[in-house]
This record gives sequence, structure tokens and C-alpha cells, in this order.
Amino acid sequence: MGFDDNSKEGKDDCTPVEIKKGGIVVGDSDSEIEHEVSENSKVSRQMSESSMYTTEDDDEDENTNKIELGPQCTLKEQFEKDKDDESLRRWKEQLLGSVDINAVGESLDPEVKILSLEIKSPGRADIVLPIPEDGKPKSPWFVLKEGSKYSLKFTFQVSNNIVTGLKYTNTVWKTGMKVDSMKEMIGAFSPQTEPYTHEMPEETTPSGIFARGSYSARTKFLDDDNKCYLEINYTFDIKKEWQAI
Repeated sequence: MGFDDNSKEGKDDCTPVEIKKGGIVVGDSDSEIEHEVSENSKVSRQMSESSMYTTEDDDEDENTNKIELGPQCTLKEQFEKDKDDESLRRWKEQLLGSVDINAVGESLDPEVKILSLEIKSPGRADIVLPIPEDGKPKSPWFVLKEGSKYSLKFTFQVSNNIVTGLKYTNTVWKTGMKVDSMKEMIGAFSPQTEPYTHEMPEETTPSGIFARGSYSARTKFLDDDNKCYLEINYTFDIKKEWQAI
């Protein structure tokens, strides 16, 4: 934690959305992925010691790159499009699964709640991270061992409407200098009672005397409209050994 989209053209003014089985949907092309993951292998990303000295501010302005989407539609409106097409109607019913259209169909704005955050590392028990309401956990939020492999796993729930372009961003600083920045597109999801689970690609912590120490970081979960569902500002440490449990 430190360091194929298919688009379907709608027949009216609503933003086109293609719904996949299991509640997951894919809308317009998600082109902002910085860490690409192939179907057959996970991407392993290591923040090397040389990157610890990075000073160039290469953060893109989220507002200037905001995607302009068409008029927003309720889930009920999405469902009722092409309702005279019997085969298409049955297809939508099958793909939406257990979604209660009557319960969420009139809500324009989706809601995403991050339910849990965990750090997974091979051979160790998962580190469960408490999520404070004010987004500022006590310091340090967690400790990582230098040169260790780890990944972030989180669960979240979607309600009200389809969320498109859900993404995770994370920026890390050490002694005031930005040393790492990443963004991963998670996808688009329809509302459902069961939570979704997503695991980030495995990473490796840097090692060496210059890598050890305290870091500050900011994590965000946003959608295509740059609506932020969770922002956490925190610190973490990299040490020679894991923190005793």
C-alpha cells in the first residue's frame, strides 16, 4: 500500500454502460491505468532505492483530465432502455442478477463504501487496517519489512446506482519529497447487497539504509467524476524486521 473494457453505445442520451455477469459492469474505455495487469500474470512493481530520490512532480491534475460523460441515468432508466426488445430485456435481467431495481432505480448518484483494508504478505498473517471516520489513522498506520513482498486487499459495497471508473490512487512522501505515486483503475460496478473484493498487484518494499524510515502517504478512492469516496492521510514505517504481533 505504499508505494478489456467494452463500451456499448446506447440509443438515447444516457451514458452507455455494458453490464457483465456478477454485477460488474464496464462502461467507456478506462485509459488511466498506470499498472497494467495481464490475464495470465500479476504485475510486480518494486520501488527501487534510486526512486527514493525522485523529486519530479509528475502528478496529473485530476480536474484537467476529467472525463466528460453524457447525461447520467438512473439504474431503472438503464434497465428500461430497449424494453420492447424481449431478448435484450431477458439479457439485462440475467446480468443484473439480484439487483432490486425498485429499491435503487430512482437514485442518480452511486455510493461506494470501503468496508475493509488488509495488507497481505506471503507467510504472514494479514495486517487488518482500521479505517477511521476522519480519514486520519494514528501514526504509524502500519509497518513493513524492507525487501518484503506485499499486496493491498480491500472490500467495498456499491449502492444506489452504477459506479463507473472506480480507481485507487496513492502518493508517498519521505522527508517532504515525493518518492512514489500510482493509480490503478478498478472498474465499474453495479449496486448489490454482497460486497466486492479487489486485490492490488503485488509490490516489493525497497531495502537498504536509505529506504528505512518513516513515510507519509495519501490514499484515495475516486470515480470518473472524481467524486472521492474515501481519503486517508497516514504514515507508515519501513524497518529491518516486521513489527511483533
